[in-house]
Amino acid sequence: MVVEEQLYSDIPPTKLRNKEEKFKPAKTNIFWLWVASMFFFNMLQNRFFAFRYRGEENYFDGDTNVPTILFAPHCNWWDGIVLYNTTHRIFHKEIRLMVEELNRFPLLRRGGAYSVNKKSPQSAMKALQYSVDVVGDIRNMLCIFPQGIIRPPHYRPIEFQTGLAYIAENAVKRYGKVNLIPMAIDYAFFRDNRPEVIVEFGKRIEMVKGNELDKLSRKELTHYLERALEETCDNQFKEMSQGDITKYNILFKQHLKWYRRIEQRLKSIDLPPVAGV
Repeated sequence: MVVEEQLYSDIPPTKLRNKEEKFKPAKTNIFWLWVASMFFFNMLQNRFFAFRYRGEENYFDGDTNVPTILFAPHCNWWDGIVLYNTTHRIFHKEIRLMVEELNRFPLLRRGGAYSVNKKSPQSAMKALQYSVDVVGDIRNMLCIFPQGIIRPPHYRPIEFQTGLAYIAENAVKRYGKVNLIPMAIDYAFFRDNRPEVIVEFGKRIEMVKGNELDKLSRKELTHYLERALEETCDNQFKEMSQGDITKYNILFKQHLKWYRRIEQRLKSIDLPPVAGV
């Protein structure tokens, strides 16, 4: 009898393992960024039929010299690869991404990942403080999975840990302003035998020293950001459920396989009516 593994847990893996791990910052250079860019892009192209995205104007129409944080749900292994390609190929920034158990994949540091150990609040604080440091460098784009653990696709309600609010509060104190952009990521089959990556960027949230958002408590700010991400994800899912993907830009799209080309050709042929029918 096959026993299914437990796919989701409310306890982060570093807490389960209860092992102290030294904090490791990102360690990038031009060569490794080029390697990562080629490798991660090819991974998506080999697995997915297309990568569609929309809402990038919510970043470009604002002040791009302001520290920016992308925050997204986390449902599977591909999310980090999608974020890497998003930052490098759409926004032309270096990614800074918090990765739990980075010791298992140390080369990810070369692409912009840094570690977080959730064994204790004191251990996790090193990653949060580092996040505030790196978001101030506008060559970077900080990407956060604020739920803190992997959840099933379309999990509701979306609930955050307070790390994102902590980073935003302290970034505003240090830099005066920070932009936060909710990002919906989904994976869907449409008319091809391979799935597609669907990305939508929600409305830009501008947090400025002294404005209404800056006056919220950390708990209130967390709930505000939860609602913003849930709204973005729900809007995306509604349009996808209606097959409405014409408004999306395309980062890449594969050529149809030979048998799909034959199928398309056959559909375009007007067959003569059969006698007696």
